[in-house]
Amino acid sequence: MTDLLSSPRPQGEPGAVDHRADWSWLPDPADIPTGPGLARARDEAERLLADHGVTYGADSEDGEHPWHLDPLPVIVDEPEWARLDAALVQRAELLDAILQDAYGHRLLLTDKLLPPTVVLGHPGFVRAVDGLRLPGGRELVLTATDLVRDGAGGWCAVADRTQAPSGVGYAMEDRRVVSQVLSGVYRQASIQRLGPFFRALRLALRDVAPGRAEQPRVVLLTSGPSSETAFDQAYLASMLGLPLVEGSDLLVRDGRVWMRGVEGLEPVDVVLRRVDAEWCDPLDLRQGSRLGVPGLVRAVRAGTVSVVNPLGSSVLENPALLTYLPRLANAVLDQDLALPSAPTWWCGEPRSLQHVVTHLERLVVLPTVRGTDVGTILGWTLSHREREQLAARISAEPWLWVGQEPVGPAGPTVDGTPVGVGSDLPSAEGVGPADLGPRAAVLRTYAVAHGGTYTVLAGGLARVAAGHVVSSSLGAAAKDVWVLSTQPDAPVEPWVPSDESAAGEVATPRRPATGISPRTAENLYWMGRYAERAEDASRVLRVVVDRWDDFHQRPASVGGRALDVLISALTPTEQTPPAFRDLVLDPRTPGTVARSVRRLAAAAAAVRDQLSTDTFGPLARIERALRDERAKTRGRTQGADSLDLGVVSGNTVTAGLRPALDKVLEGLLAIAGITAEGLVRDVGWQFLDAGRRIERAQHLVESLLATVVQRRPADVDAVVLESVLLAHESAITYRRRHQTGAGLAEVLDLLLLDGTNPRSLAYQLDRLQESLALVPLAGRAPDQRDHLLSDVVDLLAEVDAVAIAAAVTDDGRRSRLAETLESMLWRLHSAADEIERVHFVRLAPSRALEDPWDARDGGGE
Repeated sequence: MTDLLSSPRPQGEPGAVDHRADWSWLPDPADIPTGPGLARARDEAERLLADHGVTYGADSEDGEHPWHLDPLPVIVDEPEWARLDAALVQRAELLDAILQDAYGHRLLLTDKLLPPTVVLGHPGFVRAVDGLRLPGGRELVLTATDLVRDGAGGWCAVADRTQAPSGVGYAMEDRRVVSQVLSGVYRQASIQRLGPFFRALRLALRDVAPGRAEQPRVVLLTSGPSSETAFDQAYLASMLGLPLVEGSDLLVRDGRVWMRGVEGLEPVDVVLRRVDAEWCDPLDLRQGSRLGVPGLVRAVRAGTVSVVNPLGSSVLENPALLTYLPRLANAVLDQDLALPSAPTWWCGEPRSLQHVVTHLERLVVLPTVRGTDVGTILGWTLSHREREQLAARISAEPWLWVGQEPVGPAGPTVDGTPVGVGSDLPSAEGVGPADLGPRAAVLRTYAVAHGGTYTVLAGGLARVAAGHVVSSSLGAAAKDVWVLSTQPDAPVEPWVPSDESAAGEVATPRRPATGISPRTAENLYWMGRYAERAEDASRVLRVVVDRWDDFHQRPASVGGRALDVLISALTPTEQTPPAFRDLVLDPRTPGTVARSVRRLAAAAAAVRDQLSTDTFGPLARIERALRDERAKTRGRTQGADSLDLGVVSGNTVTAGLRPALDKVLEGLLAIAGITAEGLVRDVGWQFLDAGRRIERAQHLVESLLATVVQRRPADVDAVVLESVLLAHESAITYRRRHQTGAGLAEVLDLLLLDGTNPRSLAYQLDRLQESLALVPLAGRAPDQRDHLLSDVVDLLAEVDAVAIAAAVTDDGRRSRLAETLESMLWRLHSAADEIERVHFVRLAPSRALEDPWDARDGGGE
């Protein structure tokens, strides 16, 4: 999501256009958001975006890549938007006609209205799908167009996105946030809604299904959580109710596409792709790709699946095409092009080449192929020698380059002399402090084929930046776009059927497919495990930190000796003082709270389409608490003068950890409550719960092995046992039942045998077996998995708490207890391995066999 705009000019210079938001429609001018109110809105928007888990960018080591939003909206009045809407519909129809011709009769090429090199020589032209058509009459189902304001304040197109347009999920999320942080203004506004666009998209996907099935199976193909726009993809899938699948979740068998479900194969009719075409099939397209589906092209050719947008649609993203759109509109539509494009010269034509190399100092230079090692080049930023080198490079391969006039109310200068026009420069109001001046801005609009024409999203995704390039990856801020309306629309959700969609449908219940792939099930399973792992570690550390604060200065006391036991169980390697802070805050070391939280966040992000949006608020607050404590720790290491620490005791080993752990636990308990009470008990939930149960069972047995196997003096044992009960959230129950003090037999009975205690081993095994019994096996045998769990149940049934607590060898070791726990732990670990083997089979990646006679590069990620 990167787009070029040109250099800013200080507001107030001749030719500058003031694009401040027009609030004249507000009844009371006092309601206009300004000053402190806007500052509060920005802070609140930032918090909400973090709580909603909104990110942009691939996963990074620090885990921080937020989406930036300026809450002050872009406001467009109804007459202006009506003209723009019509122009965007015309543009989409023209691009659709060009796409159909490019993969059809190619009359535009033979009639010399369009140079063949612009189409056939572009990497976006996919020969493997030449001659194929989508059902429904349209080839271009979804399109996006990036707009800026020209010097007169009108709209001008700078690029079209037809491969796999991104950002519509961000646009909806921005609306959701802005409607909250500016609720007073939003409630007074009559704004066109975004819902009709998503409903049209849902129906459009249904309309392109092969055979026009009444209830086609549609999936959204993603490149995975490492994609820069992973949130956008997951949000869109969630809104439309589509399974979010990766290439490994799909296969081609018997000439059609299937989704690997936990119950078996489920047929797929339509693939809404967010993977570039060349990566979609390692057999017929890019060899070595692990993002695609082997055989997908052959299924498309067989007519058993529809891909949206179709493979090869990125040929329309060639910026050289902008040069020819005006004459193509006259030839194809018999109309003038209503939405002008930025003046563009394709260097494949001699006269255009001469113009570009002669005027490099005033042009934007673009490669005709996106994703190359060369990005956008601003000619006026180059030295004389750099321009000469660029001119030579363009002249050597002219068909690979275009020159484009910067568009907007301000422009670049050379030696103080204006050489062109620049970008849309809204005022600093709503972007930042007034002294930062104007900004470059771009508006991405969206259109979807529906009902014989195109439905345009009422608004879009606006982005603003301080530099020449508007790029989300460089920190550009998004803005919501409000299209005012004299007749407010009723809110429409995309899943509500329209009259036309309901017509002819049979209202008979149908058992839905699970929509859960083994990959999704595995992520849910590990989400449960990491959530429990983080909670277990937090509870143990909280107890040990409290004991440290109480007893570390009195090592010979009863509490001090019990503390040694707890520290040895927590950190088997000797370290003085213990690295409590690392065990909480270090995200790189396995087993720490921060590491488990980061893995939990990654697993949740991978299955965002399966979860309630409320899940991500507590998760964001957990990460914020850990991040804040890390910052305080850095301040402590730099000296108290660099940071106001407030009242901190001399105990710097644990300073600040207890409040941080409390916040982590609060968030984890909130997530547990949301998943327990907000998710339907489908197969995905069973895997999530199974992960939590197996992790809790393992942790409980490991904890007992590390703390109670060795007999110690009764008073030390009592403190250790109390600490174990606290760490396993059972102290209150124990005190209520046994008022005479902590005894090992009673503790074992409560933590191992009591099936009514949700923290006991018996309870975990009951729930684990119950969850796994409800999980489909799809022909796989669970014999070893169930046998291992049954062995643990049998061992537990044989436990006599009094007897094994009393059986002590001469060296003070409770050998029977140790043997029983070790046997249980081995089987629990083996059972966990079996669960993964039975349910989460990872297939080897498919790839084409290399042809020694083929000189093409096999590619690869």
